[in-house]
Amino acid sequence: MLGEKALELIKELDRSKDGQLPTFNVQWFSRYNKNLAAYMRSLGEGTGLDLTQDTKPPKNLYVEVRCLKDYGEFEIEEGDIVVLQKNTTHYLPMSHCQHLIRQGILEHVE
Repeated sequence: MLGEKALELIKELDRSKDGQLPTFNVQWFSRYNKNLAAYMRSLGEGTGLDLTQDTKPPKNLYVEVRCLKDYGEFEIEEGDIVVLQKNTTHYLPMSHCQHLIRQGILEHVE
């Protein structure tokens, strides 16, 4: 698997005398990083998903969130509109609210 190959390259770098990977491995690692970044941008219905940060898959596709700030209308699947007002809670698709959680507009209710 690609992740295993990347890990092998990192371990090889640690073991090398001068801390440099051979040119072939540097090129492979560069292509791997570009492909991984493109793949992560394609996930989450346009919002992206950072696989290097989100190491555990979501338990549910929907999550309960609390609105920390007034945001206004927010369009989710199939054109449904949710009004996000401070101190309200909602059950929303995780893929639609991750970016609002990162921005501090919503918080995930555990």
